[in-house]
Amino acid sequence: MSSKSITVSPTDRDRNAATSREAAFGKRWARLAFGEKQARWVRPSAAALLLVAALVYLWNLTNSGYANSFYAAAIQSGTKNWTALLFASLDPSNAITVDKPPAAFWIPALLGRVFGFSSFTMLLPEAAMGIASVGMLYLAVKRAAGPAAGLVAGAALAATPVAALMFRFNNPDAMMVFCLMVAAWMTVTATQKASPALLFWAGTFIGLAFLSKMLEGFMTIPALGLAYLLAAPVPLKKRLLHLLGAAGGITLVTGAYALVFQLTPVSVRPYMAGSQGNSLWELVFGYNGLSRIVGRGNGIPGGGAPDFARYPGGIGAEPGGAVPGGGGFSFGGPPGILRLFGGEFSAEVAWLLPTALLLLAAGLWFTRRAARTDAIRASLVLWGTWLVITAAVFSFMSGTIHAYYTVELAPAVAAVIGIVGVQLWKHRSQPASRAVLASAVLLTSIWSFVLLSSDLGWLPWLRWTVFAAGALSAVLIAAGPVRLGRAGVAVAILALLSAGLGTGAWTVATAATGHTGGSPSAGPDSRTNNQAMGLAGITSPAGAASRGGAFGRFRGSGPANAPAAAGGFTEPLGNSAVNTLLQTTKTKWSAATVGANSAAALELGSNTSVMAIGGFSGSDPFPTLDQFKQMVATGQISYFVPGSPFGGPGGLGRAGGNGTSSAITQWVEATFPATRAGSSTVYHLHQ
Repeated sequence: MSSKSITVSPTDRDRNAATSREAAFGKRWARLAFGEKQARWVRPSAAALLLVAALVYLWNLTNSGYANSFYAAAIQSGTKNWTALLFASLDPSNAITVDKPPAAFWIPALLGRVFGFSSFTMLLPEAAMGIASVGMLYLAVKRAAGPAAGLVAGAALAATPVAALMFRFNNPDAMMVFCLMVAAWMTVTATQKASPALLFWAGTFIGLAFLSKMLEGFMTIPALGLAYLLAAPVPLKKRLLHLLGAAGGITLVTGAYALVFQLTPVSVRPYMAGSQGNSLWELVFGYNGLSRIVGRGNGIPGGGAPDFARYPGGIGAEPGGAVPGGGGFSFGGPPGILRLFGGEFSAEVAWLLPTALLLLAAGLWFTRRAARTDAIRASLVLWGTWLVITAAVFSFMSGTIHAYYTVELAPAVAAVIGIVGVQLWKHRSQPASRAVLASAVLLTSIWSFVLLSSDLGWLPWLRWTVFAAGALSAVLIAAGPVRLGRAGVAVAILALLSAGLGTGAWTVATAATGHTGGSPSAGPDSRTNNQAMGLAGITSPAGAASRGGAFGRFRGSGPANAPAAAGGFTEPLGNSAVNTLLQTTKTKWSAATVGANSAAALELGSNTSVMAIGGFSGSDPFPTLDQFKQMVATGQISYFVPGSPFGGPGGLGRAGGNGTSSAITQWVEATFPATRAGSSTVYHLHQ
């Protein structure tokens, strides 16, 4: 048989070389993401985990309508105007921003630009980031502690009620958590490889977390930095230099946006809501910074909140209506060590929190003599520091706090349970491991029983099932080493079911319930607004009071309205007669009203640009009375619609806010005649 020589052209060689490089890159990426060759069950199990997360986060996604109309209006504005997209302006005519940085609204707004603004295009990115966050947590934990630990951690995050709440909602938290999950995975990988490049990119994602929710996105920096400083396999000097590189990544992202904001003329960009001087940094360190921690000025621009104190039983109110001295607006009880275990917080994130604290202590003790670069101990340092710092801040901050903030705590709780729980199971032949593991299973079942007992009418059989399964599996684990085989698998499954049934059922109920408003709550819609859970509801009257009062509509804890009437902080998207009236206008702003939530309701209802006088709370000094008069004189605003910061047009109380918004309201009432549009009073701003 004759052989033929094959001539390969230079073009073919280049193409083959490029293909080989691409294949090699793909393999390197796969090894980086998933590790080396692994058992056959690993990838199908990971795919099943992501599928379950997708079902929870995507099923009937639009049942919350526009969710938080405050942010929905900003996303809608971003679909109409590029400046509004860049700066997160509440209205497409760029009067004033929302009181948060813009990154969390970019993707939903871009999707809305392409496919049209709707509840689905707005919420789909949130759900996708939730699924990705579960996947990134799985990868981060798997890299340090193996695939079984990663699966348990990912499942625990997916089964956390506050995660289902926020990954199906349009608050900035979903984007923040996703960015932090990517940063955590990169840090774990960088720690093992001593990779300054990966650490730098982790810093850029922390920067994006900051651009989603400001300083809350920075709370995990000590955890990520400490893990690398402790365990990276290079000398201390290099570790410190690498961490400086990560700080450079953070600075690059945050500094770039700050530079764009500062260099954009104030006449071109919207006013920075939440500040008294149109300042980004004032918002960072004041309204969204120290004020949230120490409660100075109640977290309100300008240092006070006269209108909030007017409503008995309102946000953060004491019985009788007074706002606690120096405090902000808490929806989960007063500051203290028990805050996370009672009130709303327990329903959001506390199902596995006591167990995580127990396992963290045990894990650190068992690894106390491990090598400095030990991957499991480094991972425990990362997630444990994350857990402790975040829990401490949320427990003791006395400024404005919502229970859903604890979604940032959920990944750390899940990671610790996955890492230590699986390690204890692997070493269950040792009495100490069995004792801790059995105690953890029993503690989880008892605590789930307590939480489920807060609503006796909802699945009354579930708490007894959880308790019985937990007690039985704890006894079987403690009785002796459960050997490999069917018996061991059965006990492991029983223990996992006892730990996950309570929180998982509450998560499914959360996903099945529509949520609107500025402070949505996890759980089934059968719960009443004045119902408390856990310890704080027993030990403190604020635990129960935190869910009731005149601000039930503000909280939005009940079933959501349909998309055409999704509430937020407001009444249902205004009055149809008012909406029709605004749709006939040709001016830059169809109307102005006090407070961002009143403006958002009108804007979503009429699909026009509405100016929010005074920003979120009506307390920002924009526009001034003179500016407003000039806008009216030049024909830029057609109508003034009376409103209040926390009610829709004609909602709770009169127009509120501070001196600026009050002065504008008084001038309009004294200068222009009132007319009626349906059931609402409006003022036609003609000279």
